[in-house]
Amino acid sequence: MEERKNNSRAIIGILLICAGLLMIAVNFNWLPWNIRGVVFTWQGLLILIGVILLSSRSNRLSGYILIGIGAFFMIPDIWEISFNWHHLFWPFVLVAIGLLLITRKWGPLRIPVENSTEFIDDTSIFGGGDKVITCQNFRGGKITSIFGGSKIDLRTANLAKGKNVIDIFAMFGGTKLIIPTNWDVKIEVSSLFGGFSDKRRPRPDEVRDPTRELVIKGITIFGGGDIEGF
Repeated sequence: MEERKNNSRAIIGILLICAGLLMIAVNFNWLPWNIRGVVFTWQGLLILIGVILLSSRSNRLSGYILIGIGAFFMIPDIWEISFNWHHLFWPFVLVAIGLLLITRKWGPLRIPVENSTEFIDDTSIFGGGDKVITCQNFRGGKITSIFGGSKIDLRTANLAKGKNVIDIFAMFGGTKLIIPTNWDVKIEVSSLFGGFSDKRRPRPDEVRDPTRELVIKGITIFGGGDIEGF
């Protein structure tokens, strides 16, 4: 873990040194104007932030997305294109989201069984709703929110033993989870212009079962979610 942190700091340090050297080159007019017009732009800044995020395992997807957005809008500045390239942005975004939803693995090889109460499989697109889970052997599942959201109430449920995973994908939407404060919850969500937070306030006298864990994984883009206790 410490070695990974040192590697991340080294990468960020190298990038900052390169940025400083580029600024020195600009001040001394060592760079041609056509290069300055490409590197020192908001697109170049997005790519730089994306490269920095790649140094963190938990933020790599956000890094790839920022690099992709920056590169997409930088292309017309590098090559002359005869049509309006920017009109292809949203079609590309929709195709990318569709491919992500189709190919993404939800959880550690756990496929929710049809009509099974042990897994949740919730999809909210341009809408949403509330669900109450009462399963006494809850094992996770998947939640998808696109221009919508849902509220999942787990107050009367119990976790299964071991590691249980809820995989979340939220874009311009979000999810609210109501979870007992004595559950051991770990958040591993990659966020881009969004976030996912645990707002529970555990009581001092609570005892958590170390043999049962709920992991919240996934991606939030211009969206997110939160966990509330009771």
